[in-house]
Amino acid sequence: MKHAITSYLQFLWRSKNQHGVHSPFVYHLVTQCFYDRKRYPEYETLSAVRKELTHDHSTLQVSDLGAGSRVFSSNKRKVSQIAKHVGISKKRQRLLFRLVRYLQPANMLELGTSLGLATTAMSLGKPAASVISIEGCEETAQRANALFETYGLEGIRLYTQAFESFFKEHPIATYDLVYVDGHHSKEHTLQYFEWLLPHVHEHSVLLFDDIYWSAEMTEAWKQICANERVTVSIDTFQWGFVFFRSEQKKQHFVIRL
Repeated sequence: MKHAITSYLQFLWRSKNQHGVHSPFVYHLVTQCFYDRKRYPEYETLSAVRKELTHDHSTLQVSDLGAGSRVFSSNKRKVSQIAKHVGISKKRQRLLFRLVRYLQPANMLELGTSLGLATTAMSLGKPAASVISIEGCEETAQRANALFETYGLEGIRLYTQAFESFFKEHPIATYDLVYVDGHHSKEHTLQYFEWLLPHVHEHSVLLFDDIYWSAEMTEAWKQICANERVTVSIDTFQWGFVFFRSEQKKQHFVIRL
């Protein structure tokens, strides 16, 4: 917790808005996507999804393959509490929807489905796109699949397995956008990044959640940004974005949302 607080204060000191951005690509991303204040009709669906989950008091037996929970002491967890304490926030869910709508990726991958709040945003951002989501917990995946069926999100394919086994089974697939919300440790985050590198192209974007979860997660984020294939990296505190655009000189941005 101390690391997150200290890091946030440093983030506020270093961060800028669109006026401090001199890359045309990043400037347009910030102004037309990050700071887009339009009220999209899909927001109503996102709100309905969130309401359904936060009012669902059924209990799941969660098999936690990640770094564990700072909120729950038991693996028996109510759907409503998972949605409230672990799921993507309303603000970030809408931002993810806008990001997909802006970039228009055809093939997306999500590492860590949970209840499907982020998956839903990705699918609504471009309904015709393919969204592959990986979840290690069987009961959580079943609840997410029920949600996708309820809202007719036919572009989503959910795999219930470990991330490593998925990549072994799909060695040549490529993705335009990847949302990484898995094991929050340096070792695993860097491993995911290495697994993903053969699956991206110069217009792909990788989105890492909770880059200030811990000091080691921040170290992992810095190593990812330093990778020679990464040309543009954007730190928004909770999320880190990396791009591989060959025409862009290597730059790092710290952007307030």
